Amino acid sequence: MKVIRQIPTYAPEYQGIKDILLINDKIIAIEDHLDVSITGVDMEEMDGHGKIAVPGFIDSHFHLLGGGGENGFHNRTPEVQLSQLTTAGVTTVVGVLGTDSIGRDDMALLSKARGLETEGISTYMYVGSYRLPVQTITDSVMKDIMAIDKVIGIGEIAIADHRNGAPTLAEFTHAVADARVGGLLAGKAGVTNIHVGSGKARLSFIRQALEETDIPISHFYPTHCERNQELLDEALAFAKMGGVFDVTGSEKPDQTYELDGSIPFRQCLKQVIAEDLDPDCLTMSSDGQGSLPVFDENNHFVQMGVGSSQSLLVGVKESVQKEEIPLEIALRAITSAPAKALKFPHKGHLKPGFDADLVLLDENDLSINRVIAKGETMVENSQAVKWGTFEKS
Repeated sequence: MKVIRQIPTYAPEYQGIKDILLINDKIIAIEDHLDVSITGVDMEEMDGHGKIAVPGFIDSHFHLLGGGGENGFHNRTPEVQLSQLTTAGVTTVVGVLGTDSIGRDDMALLSKARGLETEGISTYMYVGSYRLPVQTITDSVMKDIMAIDKVIGIGEIAIADHRNGAPTLAEFTHAVADARVGGLLAGKAGVTNIHVGSGKARLSFIRQALEETDIPISHFYPTHCERNQELLDEALAFAKMGGVFDVTGSEKPDQTYELDGSIPFRQCLKQVIAEDLDPDCLTMSSDGQGSLPVFDENNHFVQMGVGSSQSLLVGVKESVQKEEIPLEIALRAITSAPAKALKFPHKGHLKPGFDADLVLLDENDLSINRVIAKGETMVENSQAVKWGTFEKS
């Protein structure tokens, strides 16, 4: 049992100052005052003074095995370790493969996801990679989604990108349709996580698929939509049709903008608000451990970066501190919005009956103080206290 006393609580909507009771891996109660005393049961009490409680972060696009290789084998980025996620506030992560589905594959991704789950956080995955047809673990997309608990859809399928193998519209729509039906049969999201490159086609494949098929818009989940204003404008139009789109956060958003023109999360969210759209139409992920290659106008490699989940909190903090967007709105992009889009019924909110995934932030600068995943403290006083199997403590 854990009780957090008198802490300002964002669920992500502001709830006031509350006591929060956790038992094992669930939130049991959130009340103005809780009188809790059970003989023979260990109970940890935490003082909420100077902190605020928010839901654990959901990183909906992360290269758990690493990514890269676009400039040779030495550019393959390493696998993530548990504390790299937890110290960034991430309690739920969705794994993907990217350009390379040869040197890495979905069975290895599934194994990594299961390992991280054993170490203490919640994990899911998309089956497939940039290219079509989707390479699966079983003999079909539908069977992967139905038979494998962690598989919630396919991805990241690449469009508008010179690395995608030039799929046809028919291949694309057939894959999305299979993911949808697999999701229906398994009671999962059945989404297609769609990598949108910097090509001029932008979201045209998605628009054509919506025009020519009966696949609901909720099964298309484009990401990297912050690359430039033209792409963001198309993503906003997609949201007006009822879609949800994702943008990739950055630890140094202004520097990234100067380098390649990517729009910082805070400005993407500001435009969503200006268009009077439901903020749940926008999510933010990190592309963590993925390589972030920069190519010139001739598609020649220029330089390499590596994504990190630290970018999620950077995006939220900048939205609050630089754009004066309410915290409860900015938080939705990494809590309730991805939980809704990906059909995680017990994630993304602080409510009784939901998973005990919480982040305690400093009320002044919004830095991470404590992270609790499935009821277990992973980070305390800003330092990891639970380590992955092969990490140094």
